[in-house]
Amino acid sequence: MPDPTPTTAAPTPEATIATQPAAPEQPRYFLRFTLGQRCLHAVLFTTFLVLAATGLMMRFSGSIWAIRFAKLVDGFGTILFFHKFCALVLTLAFIIHVREIVARGIFKRDKSIFWGPTSMVANWKDVKDLFGHMRWFLGLGPKPRFERYAYWEKFDYWAVFWGMVVIGFSGYAMWFAPFFARFLPGWALNAALVIHSEEGLLAILFIFSIHFVNTHLRPDSFPMDMVIFTGRESEEEFKNRRPDEYQRMIAEGKSATRITDAPPLWLLNFSRVVGFTAIVIGLALLVLTLSAYIAG
Repeated sequence: MPDPTPTTAAPTPEATIATQPAAPEQPRYFLRFTLGQRCLHAVLFTTFLVLAATGLMMRFSGSIWAIRFAKLVDGFGTILFFHKFCALVLTLAFIIHVREIVARGIFKRDKSIFWGPTSMVANWKDVKDLFGHMRWFLGLGPKPRFERYAYWEKFDYWAVFWGMVVIGFSGYAMWFAPFFARFLPGWALNAALVIHSEEGLLAILFIFSIHFVNTHLRPDSFPMDMVIFTGRESEEEFKNRRPDEYQRMIAEGKSATRITDAPPLWLLNFSRVVGFTAIVIGLALLVLTLSAYIAG
């Protein structure tokens, strides 16, 4: 006698796969900075931190914190040595960067370096973005739509050139004073000392306040913007921060050339350690600078 209990056919493998919930779609990542650009930035901020720390100790050599640190490293002579060493490294990195610009812009005739949406040279759109940003801060208009580089990023970039010319030249004039004294009057060397000291302090105050706030402490990147360390940013970040560049990339059909893997965990952790260390050191130097000014 047949069994009256109804039987259910075993599900096929295809049916089992079809009934499983779909895996969440992984976010796409786009390459923003190459390895060479990230290495150049690493050299820049590392040498600047050392130059700022050692320069402040010599500028405020009478402060208790400067005297105590000098005792730990066997005197101000050691501090001056590291100051000069980092100055040489930073100068070499700057020369390499300028050489690359000249090679691309003049010999390879890459005009995108000097104008266009990917250029670091300021244009009329940056002026409009600046005033549009001010109106947005006051709630008087929409937020500007930025391209590959925003106006404040271009200002930061060219500030390095200004610093290398003014601070760098005055520093080398003091370092090699006998050589420069052959064609410069004595008052010029005295002026170099004042210019080097005051411009160095301005650079420290700017980097550790304005640059840190714009780059790391603004709401959409707090507590730290990781892209300069990993070189990658998610598609959502890309669209929100630089919508004009994102749309231009899609319109030109170049999105596939920018897609890259997600940053590995070790790189994220390493970037967090390096980034937070730099921020803490920078903020500490900013506090020491302001306290030395107040006390002096």
